[in-house]
Amino acid sequence: MRAAIYQANTGIDPLLGARALVEAAERAAGEGADMLFTPEMSAVLDRDRARAAGSIVTEEEDVALAAMRETAAKHGLWVHLGSLAVRDGAGDDRYVNRAYVIDDSGMIRVRYDKMHLFDVDLPDGQSIRESAAYRAGQRAVVVDTPWGRLGLAICYDVRFPDLFRALSDAGATLLSVPAAFTRPTGAAHWHILLRARAIEAAAYVIAAAQTGRHADGRETYGHSLVVDPWGTVQLDMEDDVGVKFVELDGAAVLAARSRIPVLQHRRPIGVVEVAR
Repeated sequence: MRAAIYQANTGIDPLLGARALVEAAERAAGEGADMLFTPEMSAVLDRDRARAAGSIVTEEEDVALAAMRETAAKHGLWVHLGSLAVRDGAGDDRYVNRAYVIDDSGMIRVRYDKMHLFDVDLPDGQSIRESAAYRAGQRAVVVDTPWGRLGLAICYDVRFPDLFRALSDAGATLLSVPAAFTRPTGAAHWHILLRARAIEAAAYVIAAAQTGRHADGRETYGHSLVVDPWGTVQLDMEDDVGVKFVELDGAAVLAARSRIPVLQHRRPIGVVEVAR
């Protein structure tokens, strides 16, 4: 697979966000990419919830989703739209943080709602309560692509290895982690966690990220990464906004799994004995 990774500095205007996504997809297609990967909150990134409420709509109304489906079909490009905030009419006022995989005909192949929500008070004074605005997803998701089975995660999910074990147990050889990591946690943990997830699963990890200071005042870490199944970083976009490319080779998965057959050696963990 020739993968295109879009590192974004998304703002608060959904039309501008949709336009930037289309430009990224057109560049990816123009340079021969098979699939484009975009970050978490690809179209709108706004921590002012009262203001953001006016931009968050249903799937049927979402301009970015419609634009990406049209662009994917036009160019014969697969797209992993890292996530959008959407209303799903499930009975309360909260949204879902939803990822989409769109095939080269523009069809949505699968949806994944972020399972682990980030509620924390950070040392720099930020208080984040993702669960106040978003409802957690209830299921892990994989999808077949022409280049292998893709397992989906979003941002904070990366800290929960059980999810990635479930994805690789379900046959994933590619793992996607779109994100909008804060600078302090990104500097401390981003590279380590993504390399660990790749090594544990002997799978590729593709992590498209947000970067820089955003229109809502937050700062994100950037460093969109592609990590190979041996844990080697193949691409690090540092602070750059834009699209970069990397070649993924399915043979690397087979080679890593034959050298250290961790998936074959996994054992179910039952009751933990507590010695006193």
